[in-house]
Amino acid sequence: MDVAVLGTGIMGEPIARNLLKAGHRVRVWNRTKEKAEALAREGAYAAPTPPEAVAGAEIVMTVLFDGDAALDVMRQAAPGLRPGALWVQSSTASPDDVDLLAGFANDNGLVYVDAPLLGTRAPAEAGQLTILAAAPDSVWGTLKPVFDAIGAQTVWMEADPGEATRLKLVVNSWVLAVNNAVGETLALAKALDVDPGQFLDAIAGGGLDMGYLRLKADVIRSGSFTPPSFTVDTAAKDARLIVHEAEQAGVRLDLAQAGLERLRRAAEQGHGGEDMAASYFASFS
Repeated sequence: MDVAVLGTGIMGEPIARNLLKAGHRVRVWNRTKEKAEALAREGAYAAPTPPEAVAGAEIVMTVLFDGDAALDVMRQAAPGLRPGALWVQSSTASPDDVDLLAGFANDNGLVYVDAPLLGTRAPAEAGQLTILAAAPDSVWGTLKPVFDAIGAQTVWMEADPGEATRLKLVVNSWVLAVNNAVGETLALAKALDVDPGQFLDAIAGGGLDMGYLRLKADVIRSGSFTPPSFTVDTAAKDARLIVHEAEQAGVRLDLAQAGLERLRRAAEQGHGGEDMAASYFASFS
């Protein structure tokens, strides 16, 4: 299929690469041209502008920082959009953003697919993402070969714009809570002169153990904060969305609010572009 990928960062680049490997015709665009041009050497067409990237595409996929960025780039791309194309919107956005994005799709004759992704750099590179897809069931068959190329699982939902986005925010609230808890726990271990390995051994194989804890603990213990799987800045953006949506619904999320503050401090300390496990440094002034 003819697929345009707008945004070739941490997630978009491996997504485009896996689409190429699956035999799809891929056109890419990125604000930083060098990131898109790297894919050109592997068979993608690196378009200089969004309209040229989406020209003739059956599926347009946005993998950008947030809903505002997705809407801005799609407005730029509008002259090249093909009527009836499927817009797979995979940037993590707010439910309010989704209303604007779906409205743009409707105004421009596109089929809007609310499709945020679960996973970070390594799953994206391995084609093992989970896609949360809210789309009309009439287009599921068209989307399946594209989603199969980039993911291990697709969770199909009814075509309610925002349903998948709301689920993504719930999932990310859990991810961020675990990430911040790992940082605090290892910071406490350092303060009390406890070997973090002893902590991990003490919980090994029991109900308190989990793979994600060990993944982030390994990042902190090894100091391997770059290249990031998911940056502190992006995690803070998602945390803000989560806290805001909860407040709008009349729900207090004290842990999420505290986690957002940790991510903000880590970014102020210069760790914004590092892996979100660098929230660990927020424990130290």
